[in-house]
Amino acid sequence: MLSRKPKALADEPTHYCPGCGHGIVHKLIAEAVDRLGIRERTVGIAPVGCAVLAYNYLRVDMTEAAHGRVPAVATGIKRVQPDAIVFGYQGDGDLAAIGMAETIHAANRGENITIFFVNNSVYGMTGGQMAPTTLEGQLTATCPSGRNPLEDGAPIGVCEMLNTLRRPWYIERVALDSPAGVRRCRRAIHDALRAQMDGKGYSLVEILSPCPVYLHLSPVDALRFVREKMAAQFPPGVFRRDGHPVGPAHGKRSGGAMES
Repeated sequence: MLSRKPKALADEPTHYCPGCGHGIVHKLIAEAVDRLGIRERTVGIAPVGCAVLAYNYLRVDMTEAAHGRVPAVATGIKRVQPDAIVFGYQGDGDLAAIGMAETIHAANRGENITIFFVNNSVYGMTGGQMAPTTLEGQLTATCPSGRNPLEDGAPIGVCEMLNTLRRPWYIERVALDSPAGVRRCRRAIHDALRAQMDGKGYSLVEILSPCPVYLHLSPVDALRFVREKMAAQFPPGVFRRDGHPVGPAHGKRSGGAMES
């Protein structure tokens, strides 16, 4: 574990709300970039959403993409600059709503890119509306009586869906619900970038993250929501490693393997 501030993390005051998980993820990405020695090769892509200002915090080359189009932009950059390490940073609305087509097809092609998918089960930047990952019964600005699966559909399991495709190399879901969850997230981010460095293909790390403001919870209770509610709907674990499905995530990740 790095004891100092990562060189790839800028010295900037945060604009994120108290208890938000984005700042943690930024630091973990910066740590992985430093550890792998790839800062001068790395290109990050941030779209519309709470993390649209990620370029303020990460000292790597950054660009923005139209809403949902991160995988398409990442594909173009990686194909033109194959030696670059290209990652996308997306929220649940950006990736799983307007950007779902780009997500599926980039994964299906096995593009050698890395996607970090921050899932907080609600639209954070635009006012707390229902997201594709909003839980059944969860209250939001656009489903004030709770998400009704008969009208709104069920929450979308992105890892489960992408794991049905042939080409992804590595898929894992982690949760920022505890120090142990942060450590698992650190390892997953490192593994996903390492896979791209080795030319293995498409990797996605889904990160269950708290949004205290639009969950209408304290930061502590928002962490409990992630651990007890979100993780029950979206089980953390490795779904695919080395291009092969691992199966449903019934265990806890330890290092580079699943525990049963």
